[in-house]
Amino acid sequence: MIQPGLAKVVIPGAAVALVATGSAAALPAQHVKFDPSIASSSLQLSRDTTISRDALRPPISATSTTPSAAPKPKASPTAKHLKKQAPIPTPTSVKTRAAAEANAAPPKISGTKYTTTDVNLWSLPLTGTLLDVLPKGTKVSVTGKTDGIWAEVVSDGKSRWVKAQYLSATKPAATVAGGISQAACKSGSAMEEGLTQDAIRVHRAICAMFPDITSYGGLRSGDSGSEHSSGRAVDIMINSSSEGQEIADWLKANYKKLGVSQLIWEQHIWTVQRSSEGWRAMEDRGGATANHMDHVHVSVYGNSGTV
Repeated sequence: MIQPGLAKVVIPGAAVALVATGSAAALPAQHVKFDPSIASSSLQLSRDTTISRDALRPPISATSTTPSAAPKPKASPTAKHLKKQAPIPTPTSVKTRAAAEANAAPPKISGTKYTTTDVNLWSLPLTGTLLDVLPKGTKVSVTGKTDGIWAEVVSDGKSRWVKAQYLSATKPAATVAGGISQAACKSGSAMEEGLTQDAIRVHRAICAMFPDITSYGGLRSGDSGSEHSSGRAVDIMINSSSEGQEIADWLKANYKKLGVSQLIWEQHIWTVQRSSEGWRAMEDRGGATANHMDHVHVSVYGNSGTV
């Protein structure tokens, strides 16, 4: 019985070779001799011994490494496009903005004007907040600064804005508190033919208040879709722009007594239903008369006036 191990094989005419075997083997026509000294050598015994992987690892030093001895981590490189980046601004709080407004110097006043109608008072032009409605005839301080259709005024020492077209250097006619004349016009009553009672009220009141006005427009039966076709409208032909504005403001102030439902003047419209919005701009219709630059158009309900 030959134990597994290394065998020395002697082959005539060849070099000596070591063959690892697990059992006896014979080479054809050859004589095999085993060298027990090699089979039991220390080399073979060391191979037969199981070696732990841990035994092959280098020894770990028991000496602990102090934090100071540890290598310092390198800072991550900063991207070039971020090195000069501006800091992100901190949003200004509402309280900070309010404090800044409170400490701001009051606007410089350059003069005074009057509101020609009830006017909305805004904190800023276009994007501001509606703060109040100034009654017609209110005297306001102005700075002379404008922003498009807006004019800056001063209220309680603060900058406020109104539409510039509703400011006038002269005080508008006061609202009629007493009776409104309904006497027949000196020019006669031919124009009143076919008009409703409210339209007649408007005609006679304007005749008494503005005797220089002599040209009017009344019933137009062929004007389909217009209040003129039903006798519920009057056109007041004016002699100047300032007079037209005064008439429009006076009619607006007395709309209930006269039964007025709508006014159109200088490409702007005012209606009872949307009176809180004041005068509203209209589209360009292509001419002075079509845009109501030369006359004030008055629409009425029919017979709802009280005079």
